[in-house]
Amino acid sequence: MNTFEEEIIVSNQHLDDLSHVNNIKYVEWVQKIAKTHWKTIASTIMKENYYWILLEHNIKYLKPAFLNDKLLIKTFVEATKDIKSSRIVKIYNKDTNELLMSSYTNWCLINSKTNKPTRIIDEIKQLFRNSDM
Repeated sequence: MNTFEEEIIVSNQHLDDLSHVNNIKYVEWVQKIAKTHWKTIASTIMKENYYWILLEHNIKYLKPAFLNDKLLIKTFVEATKDIKSSRIVKIYNKDTNELLMSSYTNWCLINSKTNKPTRIIDEIKQLFRNSDM
């Protein structure tokens, strides 16, 4: 599977009134890393012809993150079938390696010209199966 990673340092803008990372930030990070992963591995033609929309989102918040924590965000596509793919995102405290949050999301591939769902072509499936980056 093709795992993609990003790092974030928690800043004041990420915090809620309890002084830990706001739950909405985790949702934003899940969406951002999925988009960045796609843009990194897809060809220019693929990016011109297709885009993804989020269908379902499930998050488990396990431990809080605080100001100046270094976070490691990891994602991979678990499965693709027909027009959908399921993606896993996990966020760790980089210093302690503790899992802070995990998410499972379902995405639908859309044809950019018709704006309708389309089958995931083999070339896209192969992108998600390639060895780790």
